[in-house]
Amino acid sequence: MSSTVPARPESVFTYGAPALKFGPGASDEIGFDLSRHGVRRVLVITDAGVAATGAPHRIAERMTAFGIEAHVFDGAHVEPTDVSLREAVDHARASGPWDAFVAVGGGSSIDTAKAVNLLSTNPGTLMDYVNAPVGRALVPENPLKPLIAVPTTTGTGSESTTICVLDVLELKVKTGISHARLRPTLAVIDPDLTLTLPAGVTAASGMDILCHALESYTARPYDTYPRKHPEQRVPYCGANPISDVWSERALHLLARSFRTAVRDGEDPGARSEMALAATFAGLGFGNAGVHIPHANAYPIAGRVKDFHPAGYPAHEPMVPHGMAVSLTAPEAFRFTFSAQPERHLRAAELLAPGMERPADAAEYLPTAIQRLMRDIGMPDGIGGVGYDKGDIPALVDGAMKQQRLLATAPREVTEDDLAGIFDRSLSLW
Repeated sequence: MSSTVPARPESVFTYGAPALKFGPGASDEIGFDLSRHGVRRVLVITDAGVAATGAPHRIAERMTAFGIEAHVFDGAHVEPTDVSLREAVDHARASGPWDAFVAVGGGSSIDTAKAVNLLSTNPGTLMDYVNAPVGRALVPENPLKPLIAVPTTTGTGSESTTICVLDVLELKVKTGISHARLRPTLAVIDPDLTLTLPAGVTAASGMDILCHALESYTARPYDTYPRKHPEQRVPYCGANPISDVWSERALHLLARSFRTAVRDGEDPGARSEMALAATFAGLGFGNAGVHIPHANAYPIAGRVKDFHPAGYPAHEPMVPHGMAVSLTAPEAFRFTFSAQPERHLRAAELLAPGMERPADAAEYLPTAIQRLMRDIGMPDGIGGVGYDKGDIPALVDGAMKQQRLLATAPREVTEDDLAGIFDRSLSLW
């Protein structure tokens, strides 16, 4: 473990989750769900790609039967930036007021809706609420409006969490806003909305599910932290018995359906299980937290050079979040193995139940991850998305800014530790 047991250890963990509706056709019922909140005017937030499928407009149109006026904003940016979030907030403020928000899309649309909801109901600017040290990390003064999150990808878990992730373009860093009030009121998971997801997006977003489950399962346990006062409690409280259940179940589903969903996107069983896995992992990490792979992913995505992933918009370079998270995951779990060997071994057994255990137990989980990455077409480490040794100092600097995440790691993480992880992740196989 990363530190000695504190003199007065924590004995309390917290758990929060949105109301949940799951199943094919669930998105058809959103008008009814909103009517129970007395809602009359709704902004549906999505991106242009999802809007082109017709799903957001179809959802909006079905609200009229319940006397709800719904408008669609399709300007959410894939991998949101501080600029794109401000534009969405400006649109909502100019066209409001709104009684509620509905996010239809991947984590990018859901996170955009969280920012819009926050800044439509509270004073200040975006950077006032961004996590320190990048922003001021202010606490929202006012309650937020109802937000229904309707994921069309299976990965981010944003429909379950209190986190809004964004790129701050000028600083070339990915960071976030974190507060319990950002958690959606209702998560509506309709597997039918994921059937047309491209294989590349399925693969990248699925790696986000995997790392959510693995990182929360291997996070520093909640009872190894110093005791907090009630007002100090944060959504990420460390590994705990409830989050563990969700993480284990997500890994079981991934082992059974991930490769199939990438290979055959029209397989309804695989799509349904991936949607469940994403939800379960979100319910786990949204309370336990994530650590090194996610901290590393922020600068990997934020400092992208000229990488254009399959299945994503081609007009600008990007490293999708789930892909960025995966690229240092094998080395990160080699590093954390000594803190919790039994958990790493159990995770490997769940993820790769048919794989023979290596002679070196520390290789079990990294090898299982690498085999999966190769099977679904992930790049070969950070070198595969355009980075080289000369980029490592900047990547380390960006990752060290994610102290909220690194504090959840089961071992203390230094700059030298991160440099080693990045260096060994230049190529994974």
